Amino acid sequence: MAVLKFRVFFEEDDTIYRDIAIKHNQSFFELHQALLAAYEFDSIHQASFYRSNDSWQRGRAISLEKYDNVEYKVDPLDMFETNIGTEIRDTEQKFVYVYDFQKNWSFQIQLIGVSKEENVKLIYPTITRKEGIGPSQYGIKSILGDRFADVEEKYDLGALGEGFSDEGEEGSNDTDELGGEENATEEDNAF
Repeated sequence: MAVLKFRVFFEEDDTIYRDIAIKHNQSFFELHQALLAAYEFDSIHQASFYRSNDSWQRGRAISLEKYDNVEYKVDPLDMFETNIGTEIRDTEQKFVYVYDFQKNWSFQIQLIGVSKEENVKLIYPTITRKEGIGPSQYGIKSILGDRFADVEEKYDLGALGEGFSDEGEEGSNDTDELGGEENATEEDNAF
């Protein structure tokens, strides 16, 4: 059974991408779920794939449902019923994926490989590669991700307040060490 490998770029930054391998007879709905998992998005919003040409222009839609707020030249194909293999027209087939029509998250999808043999150890679709920090669906995503909360809790980073520490507090007198008013800053002397 043929396995298709797609590269899914975040439209605003082509250095951020995910590679997803999927069987040719799996549905666009399964690709939709894999894509959301790859970018850590929830699955509660509207979504559509579009056939695309080399200029990333949108063609026929492959959608979760027919949406009232979208104009279609031709009725969309059903994401649940449409197998990916039926929509592959060339060796570098492209699709555009749009998620959450209010925020308009857009991704460019390109076929980058076809394998005649599937890996029996994998459950398809599967994410085979992640590059770059993906966009955060609802806010800011940290480089450390969820692990930062563990570090912050372990070392109690929030206890003293932001930017403050108790290091060097004991027995120091800032006025004596600086020599009183004799050590004015360069900024003070500029006037």
